[in-house]
Amino acid sequence: MRRLAGLLVVPLLLLTAACGGEKGSDSVSASATSKDGFPAITAGAKFGEKPTLAKGTGNPPKELKTRVVSQGDGATLKNGDAIQVNYLGQSWDSDKPFDNNFDRKQPLDLTLGAGMVIQGWDKGLVGQKVGSRVQLVIPPDLGYGAQGQGDIKPNATLVFVVDVLKATQIPASAKGTEVAQDNIDLPKVGTNTDGKAPKVTVPTKSDPPTKLVSNYVLESKGEVVKDTDSVVVNYVGLLWKGGKTFDSTYSAGKTQTFPLAQVTLKGLKNGLVGKKIGSRVLLVIPPDQGFGDKAQQTIPAKSTLVFAVDLLAKM
Repeated sequence: MRRLAGLLVVPLLLLTAACGGEKGSDSVSASATSKDGFPAITAGAKFGEKPTLAKGTGNPPKELKTRVVSQGDGATLKNGDAIQVNYLGQSWDSDKPFDNNFDRKQPLDLTLGAGMVIQGWDKGLVGQKVGSRVQLVIPPDLGYGAQGQGDIKPNATLVFVVDVLKATQIPASAKGTEVAQDNIDLPKVGTNTDGKAPKVTVPTKSDPPTKLVSNYVLESKGEVVKDTDSVVVNYVGLLWKGGKTFDSTYSAGKTQTFPLAQVTLKGLKNGLVGKKIGSRVLLVIPPDQGFGDKAQQTIPAKSTLVFAVDLLAKM
């Protein structure tokens, strides 16, 4: 089953494209002294400041290296946590960053250990504390490998400075009060809370609705979702016609984090805004709020889409 997350939201830069052309600060010196084998932070060393990095000196390490630049006093990160970070990255043999989000003033949201970022991040950030600044030196096999990525050359060793801003523990399932599903012309969604995919039954003798449907299946007492939030979800998506599943985070074994401001599927965004964190929601998305008259992977043109979404957390 092919993943649709990249179609539902604008892809995150760290996974999909490195930004080129960024110039290092005038204070960066290629000959600056490294610290314990890590390229030196030559300016902006404090948590929250945009750092500048010197070139690496000598041969880069062949294994992942991590260094706590400054220790936070927050929760310890573990796989499955939804985290929010700021970062700057550059290649070992360069003094010019290929990407950073300090300038964009938009923290990066991701689920740790879910394969949303390169392996060096998933491995290097586990065990770190919220509020820490961490420096990572990532060998090619845990980065972009022989393929490279954008301005990152093939077989490049990467250096990152990462500020861990926030972490949220993700529950296994939505919970809450069951809401009656008494409209026989709409799909029925299971109410299990065991962390497994809910069963979704699409009616075979009813025409799909022409307007967006967004109904609670389980209604929690959590915070109301705003259109500026990033939400951590589990979901299963089906075609109304034939009831075939086209995507499922449960099958992939990992949640997805959706920054709603970047969600490109109109019905998904509109259907989740205003709902409560911790709830399970049925969405029926007509073509004009879905993919319209354009086919997408296994989704035919003009398809009505059905989603069962667990709103597990927000960042």
